[in-house]
Amino acid sequence: MFDLKSVYLYLIACQITLIKFFKKLYFSSKNYNKTLESQTPKQIYYNPNPFLLSIIAPSNYQTFKISEIDPNIFWIENKKKETQQMHNFFWLNLLDRKADHIKLKKIINSWMIKNSKYRSKIWEASTLSARIISWILNTDIILNNSTFEFKKNFLNCIISQTNHLKKNIKFEKNPSTRIEILTAIILTGLVFKEYEKNYNFGIKEIESLVKEFFDINGFPLSRNPNDLIFFSKYLIFCKEVIKDSQKYIPEFLEDIIEKNLNCIKFIKTPYEGLPLFNGATSEKLSQNFLENFKYNNKNNNIGGLFKIKHKNHLILIDIDKPPQKKFSKSYQSGPLSFEYYLDGIKIVTNSGFGNHISKKAELLSRLTACQSTLTINDTSITKFEKNEMINKIFGNSIQDSFKSFDFLPKNENGLVGCSASNNGYEKKFGCTHKREIYVDKENNLLKGIDHIFKSKDGYPIRYAFRFHINPKLDVVKTIGGNSALIQISKNKSLLFTTSDENLEIEKSIFLGEKKIVDNACITISGNLVNKNKVFNWEIRKNI
Repeated sequence: MFDLKSVYLYLIACQITLIKFFKKLYFSSKNYNKTLESQTPKQIYYNPNPFLLSIIAPSNYQTFKISEIDPNIFWIENKKKETQQMHNFFWLNLLDRKADHIKLKKIINSWMIKNSKYRSKIWEASTLSARIISWILNTDIILNNSTFEFKKNFLNCIISQTNHLKKNIKFEKNPSTRIEILTAIILTGLVFKEYEKNYNFGIKEIESLVKEFFDINGFPLSRNPNDLIFFSKYLIFCKEVIKDSQKYIPEFLEDIIEKNLNCIKFIKTPYEGLPLFNGATSEKLSQNFLENFKYNNKNNNIGGLFKIKHKNHLILIDIDKPPQKKFSKSYQSGPLSFEYYLDGIKIVTNSGFGNHISKKAELLSRLTACQSTLTINDTSITKFEKNEMINKIFGNSIQDSFKSFDFLPKNENGLVGCSASNNGYEKKFGCTHKREIYVDKENNLLKGIDHIFKSKDGYPIRYAFRFHINPKLDVVKTIGGNSALIQISKNKSLLFTTSDENLEIEKSIFLGEKKIVDNACITISGNLVNKNKVFNWEIRKNI
């Protein structure tokens, strides 16, 4: 049953869906395609460095040789492949630039004959933006020794696609798609003198987007580390093409890139990856991001993640509330969840974001039980929108929020760490959760104290604290019942111990990669009726 807010969103979603349907019909008409025609550029003002494409192009494309392909059947053979992967032309980054340019012209000419007018999937905003960027960065080989007719058609095709992006960018609400669109528009303004206004428009819009999407430290308001990486790539790309064209680099662009790189340095894990919070996956970071960049940030709290570092211990903990609804598409409901690294090895993890696996895996990964934190009565601390129509238009956004409070960093009495609280379970179960987590310097161990405060006496709850363990490590329960052995290697192990509580080893799943992986989860659970309760636990080296 819908509440009033859901009914309102559903009606709006229906309206937007209807408008999109009629827009697609209009886009396919001759009249619309005629409005995309404009002045053909007389020449290319400057040729961007084609190797800049490696900044934004995915690294997982399979290498193939055009010399071994018949260009006349290229699009027929590749019809079954993912539309985006073939039609965004990012694969141009893999070409042998000396040997493949002749066949490449034929492949692009075949594409233009069939697709130079609007086609919904092939002209989808992200795909179209990538195609414009890829074509422009490879104009030196595409137009080398080309006929006048081919050159004219090619340049007109770029311009008509760019005009389509400009006409419709106001309808695009996804920040990631907007940065792709604006990058393509900026590039056309740099290489075509007749369209310099595109550059000015794109820069102005990117500045507005940066102000809207990033916090004061340069971390995305979505709180998604993957968004940080994605935006950084496109912003760096924009900076490099502007620099390459010998134009003045806008001050805001220099500033946000420096802040972005600071944030990346801050969250970078010992294995050169991302911590698995709020939409992040376990892909490794490209080193060209951080080469020669000096980290100058002394803040231990960025993007709602607090960093605790002492010698060989590293902990990252989520201490903040959820993002705004419009930025919550990748949010995972795990307040006070943490990840723990010792000697460069991840010990405690979150389950990761399953968007690379399936929609069902993504849905599972958003649940509180997939994070290393507290669940009550087997519910998630945050509700997510379930209606398919609403999700299709607005994304898988959250329905409700909660407050985080009483954050207190600590570095005294031999302890370094923090404490923080949230009221996510207060409305439904009358409970607040406080977590204290410290590195005990003297005893060289990780110390945790969890508190459940109850304001509704007589209301029974079932609590469960979950500590998801790195799937590469083995975990067994000890005979005593209140501890578990975490085996790191043949001669190295850790002991997880809890006071006055029994623990269990549960089967769990890890969703941070491109497949579902089995892992183990240490669980402390029980029932609570009237009392507040304190839970003490620690992770130390097993001697």
